[in-house]
Amino acid sequence: MEVRLYFFGLFGFLGFFCFFCNSNKKTLRLSHSLLYTDAMSGHSKWANIRVRKTAQDAKRGKVYTRHARLIQIAAKGGGDPAMNPTLRTAIENAKIDGVPNANIDRAVKKGTGEIKGEQMEVAHYAAYGPGNVALVIECLTDNKNRTVANIRSAIERHGGRWAESGSVLWMFEQKGIVVGKKNIVADKDSLEMKLIDAGADDIEWSDDTTIDVSALHWPKIRDLLKADGFEIVDAGLKFVAKQKTSVPDAATAKRLMEMIELIEEDDDVSEVHTNADISDEVANQLNA
Repeated sequence: MEVRLYFFGLFGFLGFFCFFCNSNKKTLRLSHSLLYTDAMSGHSKWANIRVRKTAQDAKRGKVYTRHARLIQIAAKGGGDPAMNPTLRTAIENAKIDGVPNANIDRAVKKGTGEIKGEQMEVAHYAAYGPGNVALVIECLTDNKNRTVANIRSAIERHGGRWAESGSVLWMFEQKGIVVGKKNIVADKDSLEMKLIDAGADDIEWSDDTTIDVSALHWPKIRDLLKADGFEIVDAGLKFVAKQKTSVPDAATAKRLMEMIELIEEDDDVSEVHTNADISDEVANQLNA
């Protein structure tokens, strides 16, 4: 039996917090901190604490900001989505999250220089959190000094420590992750063979079908699912842990989640990935 837990952060249910169940272990692949599990209906108690409209508005604002920055960066390679696949993907992902066309158009024009805007760039930072869990923090920023200061403060407030990128990044590999949704898959075996032929490394069938693929081949997987009638929930490159760190107890796991939430409150933070490995016992305590 395989159970996945998805953590969607403050910017609009992007990324995921995945538990992979292997025997009596669930391997956690954490990107963002709101808890969701395929084995549950609705959100956990952890997620339900955020129900106020102001919180929802804040998350929506972060969604729009993140997508606008991704589009702006992608548009530096050309403003025509037909000729710029990176831009096309960024626009498609933005539309999935309901970003208005006006916001998308403005971001493209900022990227091409048609209208004046901040010069955004991608930055990666590394840290160790509670339980010595490794974190890769992806940022989209126009001021690295500001970003580093804010992230370091959030990490240190929750008992974490800053790290050199090289000491952490080797534990991860960048892979394509495609998440799609379809109510009924008529011929799953046939589709699975097509996905494997297209380069899929791992396929997880659930309410949301998740496919791991090499960094080069994920657009093929996305297009194949779309052609088969899937709604694409998320698609792109993620940092996937090659080495896992066991989280010893629920208290440590909770402190880790709280630290990630604080990091993600910063507008410059795009995604947070960890190598945390949480046992069934600890996961059940978190969900109690």
